[in-house]
Amino acid sequence: MPPSADAISHWQVSSDRVTWMPARVPGTVAGALGDRERDYDAEDWWFRARLDVAPPADDEEVLLRLEGIATIADVYLDGSLVVESNSMFTSHTVDLGRRGYDEAEILICCRALAPVLAEARSPRARWRPRIAPSGLRHVRTMILGRAPGFAPGPAAVGPWRPVTVERRRHVALDDFVLRTRVTGDDGQLRFSGALRPLGTNRIRSASVVLSGPTGTHQAPLRDGQLTVPRVARWWPHTHGDPVLHDVKLLVETGNDEVEVATRRVGFRTLESAPNVEEDGIGLCVNGQSVFARGAVWTPIDLVTMTPSEKQLRVVLERVRDGGMNMLRIPGTSAYESATFHDLCDELGLMVWQDFMFANFDYPIDDAFRSAVESEARAVLEHVAWRPSLAVVCGNSEVEQQATMLGRSVDEARSDLFGDLLPRLVRDADIDAPYVPSAPCGGDLPFRPGVGIANYYGVGGYRRPFSDVRLAGVRFAAECLAFSNLPDDDELAGAGVPADVGSDWDFADTRNHYAVALYGSDASARLEVGRATSGEVMAEVFGEWRRDASPCRGGLVLWLTDVRPGAGWGVLDHRGDPKVAYHHLRRALAPVAVWMTDEGQGGLDLHVANDRPTPLSTRLRVAFYRDREIKVEEAEVSADVPAHTVKRWGVEEMLGRFIDASYAYRFGPAGFDVVVASLESDNNLLSQAFRFPVGRPRGVDTAASLGLVCDVRKNGDSVVLDIGCRRLAHGVRVHMPGFEANDNAFSIEPGSTRSIALQRVSDMVASGSGLITAVNLADSVAFDVDEST
Repeated sequence: MPPSADAISHWQVSSDRVTWMPARVPGTVAGALGDRERDYDAEDWWFRARLDVAPPADDEEVLLRLEGIATIADVYLDGSLVVESNSMFTSHTVDLGRRGYDEAEILICCRALAPVLAEARSPRARWRPRIAPSGLRHVRTMILGRAPGFAPGPAAVGPWRPVTVERRRHVALDDFVLRTRVTGDDGQLRFSGALRPLGTNRIRSASVVLSGPTGTHQAPLRDGQLTVPRVARWWPHTHGDPVLHDVKLLVETGNDEVEVATRRVGFRTLESAPNVEEDGIGLCVNGQSVFARGAVWTPIDLVTMTPSEKQLRVVLERVRDGGMNMLRIPGTSAYESATFHDLCDELGLMVWQDFMFANFDYPIDDAFRSAVESEARAVLEHVAWRPSLAVVCGNSEVEQQATMLGRSVDEARSDLFGDLLPRLVRDADIDAPYVPSAPCGGDLPFRPGVGIANYYGVGGYRRPFSDVRLAGVRFAAECLAFSNLPDDDELAGAGVPADVGSDWDFADTRNHYAVALYGSDASARLEVGRATSGEVMAEVFGEWRRDASPCRGGLVLWLTDVRPGAGWGVLDHRGDPKVAYHHLRRALAPVAVWMTDEGQGGLDLHVANDRPTPLSTRLRVAFYRDREIKVEEAEVSADVPAHTVKRWGVEEMLGRFIDASYAYRFGPAGFDVVVASLESDNNLLSQAFRFPVGRPRGVDTAASLGLVCDVRKNGDSVVLDIGCRRLAHGVRVHMPGFEANDNAFSIEPGSTRSIALQRVSDMVASGSGLITAVNLADSVAFDVDEST
């Protein structure tokens, strides 16, 4: 039989050792109390439970596993100290021996962290960032929840990872190491494991069995490898199918065959630029260049730190459906669960994995170094065999922080990031590139045109769009931080991030671009603010994604808000899309069309086909005056090979000069809207809009726009056919209990868009919805009922 695990439950928490309250494990004190504002680092917190474990049989062993406690903690079992923990990122195993436990008491004491953070310790920091308390450089715990400007709380305190009892039977496996490689067309699975028979059992045989699309393959554990001819490869979902293979370790003991371990692996080749500090990452998967795009990951629920597999799947499927193919786990956060990485493998999402270091001048004494080495080895073994692992990074912003405060790159990199961690990555036999710090490269690590950048020229520094090309970014490990407005108007002013000590926040950044795009009164209109950040993000990624760009990827800061409000996330704190997400989804789609302003060179159309098969489509461009009257149109056949981006000049398509970008300005512009459409078999694959003389700054009535909506049923979906006579810009569908397959889109004058609504709540079968738009003063209502 496989090993079994009995979960410990019925935990309780107390700050004064007198009043005990229910708590969930895995979980945090904040999850138990539900108070976001309390300073959980200021007090000791105790957890207790009763443990009932039958004595092990002769061929069994029983282990107590504590996978993570935040942060400085002691664990007592029946009054005996069994674990002392100084790291949130360390797991612990206690052998329960041969005795049983009947109503045994487990106590976990999480010590107050505030006195530790305030304690003066040597060596003194050579630079002192303002991101969070400087004492955190000595403590292995999470910065999120302790960073006043963007994640002030709650702090993670408590057993945030599972606490379980594992009962092993017949045989014990202490290590199971897997690595995959591709040689020619064949896959190589290398493996090793340390097996121990329990009791009087004898291990008669041990075999590794791999099964997948190319059949079943088996080899003895002692052989250390097996070959999979013509192996089906794992791809990022944007570029192919993320094919996985099942691996089992089967052990025969006497008359029993025990399935000791199971994994899912993928086979792929991964290459990067030879010098990431000069050229950026430049990832190639299976020999194909991949434009890596996505976001910086944050915990889905900073209060409990324990999302369910269902919650994780919903959010990660949004990442996939949003055209993103990479997530970065930043050094300000915490290492993710096996479930997270399993889902990234399954969904074809590449992972950039930081070690949990950020901004600070970390001490490199023997004790700290030893702790880091143990932590890093455990983390690497957790992710090293996964096909989704694409980048390993030493830290977040340590080199940038140090050099901005007058220190050198060599001081910031030190032995920790320049020797220890890269050596451990090499020892772990990982084919993903190692990046010492993000950002890094060049004479100063924050220069955007060399190596790895954190690009905020467009964004926090309020540079014009022309700065995107001027900056020459090779890869942006962070970019485009905006205070992205949620749907709830009441939360528009909450959760706005800011840099500590600055006299501005990221709502000011959003409002700056809103005024630039929509006029002086735009910052007062929430619907304009919602559209602005997404439109800016789409503009930047269009510049980066064109074939002539030196950029090979960018990651938006952040994916998900850590608290309710207008945070950096393109998803809100519940994981629901904000308007910015929908703009990104269209800009990052595997098949997409977009336009770039080439100044006196006119307008260029770009078509991306990331898919593994050629694309045969029609590319159409149309020009409109007064946002209604078509004045020019041209169409060409657009054949785009697999994994390719192609460019067309608009005036080349038209066959004559019309000042498409309105750069020459020989009199008033003859058009105010340009629409590019990518179509196949009468289906609209992608569409982009350009406004050479500015976006719509006024609002009209639905009657003036000719905006209408018809509702029909199509299988399990409700379909809205939304049409308009004049341009409808930033159209949004609002329907409680339903989710639209596209939103915050524009409709070409005289056209109709069909939008599918999928029911996301079993509690809602019918009701009334609304259609709004950025340039619409009123709204259009529609009804959905059981007969629709």
